[in-house]
Amino acid sequence: MREVIDDINHHDPELPVLVRAALAHLNLMMIHPFKDGNGRMARCLQTLLLAGGGVLPAPEFVSIEEYLGRNEHDYYRVLAEVGGGAWQPERDTSAWIRFCLTAHHRQALLVERRDRLAGEMWNRAEHLIEDAGLPSRCVEPVAFALVGRTLRNSTYRQLVPDVSHNLAGRDLNELVKAGLLMAYGEKRGRRYFPSEVLQPLAPRMRHKLNKELPVDGDPYQQVR
Repeated sequence: MREVIDDINHHDPELPVLVRAALAHLNLMMIHPFKDGNGRMARCLQTLLLAGGGVLPAPEFVSIEEYLGRNEHDYYRVLAEVGGGAWQPERDTSAWIRFCLTAHHRQALLVERRDRLAGEMWNRAEHLIEDAGLPSRCVEPVAFALVGRTLRNSTYRQLVPDVSHNLAGRDLNELVKAGLLMAYGEKRGRRYFPSEVLQPLAPRMRHKLNKELPVDGDPYQQVR
């Protein structure tokens, strides 16, 4: 571990941070210094080095945690293939580095698509609110409902800062009257769901947001 820490603190400045972070992840996993949580710590270490190296401030771009969760089998397969189950620093790490670079590439594409779809949802919500003659503060709650999420008075106030409990309640009632939301329950148990106007849109938008991008081959050429 002293060797790994020294390597992290006195790294080759010409070595890209994406590669350094991937190697730190691999090294910690192979040394396996803890009784439990080695994988979590290795992934945290990788993200920490990426953030410290100035790779985009957005966690969704910096971290590949989501990608690893979706591709857990391949993650452990390449770790076993490269590491050989123990600390063996003389082994070739090319396959692991390629796996991590591919993970960053595909995660960035996924986040980019989600950002584009979120913009589409926002535009759709703006049009619905404008057509209903409601205040612009109602746009975000409607966009929230467009992916099939449940609204409550407390949720509304989290989405729209500086809105009182009473004003949030009035806005939600107006959204119900406009046919954009449906209300169920009474008083504190009152919840709001997408109306028939939003229901056809909600499953489709939710599916698009959560759908993983198709694998379109290896984005990196094999280097020998």
